[in-house]
Amino acid sequence: MKIPFVSDWRKKRAPALGFAVLSAGDEVPDPDGLADLLSSCELLRVQASQADVPLDESEASLEALDQLLPSWRDDVEKMSWLGNDAGLYLGTVIVRTVPGAVWEVWPNGHPIVRLSSGREFDVVAYGHAWADSGAPGLSQRYAEISET
Repeated sequence: MKIPFVSDWRKKRAPALGFAVLSAGDEVPDPDGLADLLSSCELLRVQASQADVPLDESEASLEALDQLLPSWRDDVEKMSWLGNDAGLYLGTVIVRTVPGAVWEVWPNGHPIVRLSSGREFDVVAYGHAWADSGAPGLSQRYAEISET
């Protein structure tokens, strides 16, 4: 028996791809601790620093990241890690600038951003798309999410 809403729920909570914050049985940290954990984005910060792009958790920093030359695309492993970091940085900017936005962790350990409206965004997937092709840009995703 196929029940549409159950199928949709399962799709949204599929196994974590690329990045999991917690393993099964781990306790979810408090919201501030989770935000601090997810905001580190070390590889992205190194890449941005090398290009003199300051990451100050603003929309302008997302626009600056969109202008980086994609030198990482020759290295599949680096591209994957950078995609994770870009998504986490996008989420950090959203959580810190959009009223009511919070980090949440799915049961599979995957971090998402939830708005006060209840809408959820898989920002790590957005980061991977950006690292892979550059489109849509991080600033474009931010604009779309902050308008909802």
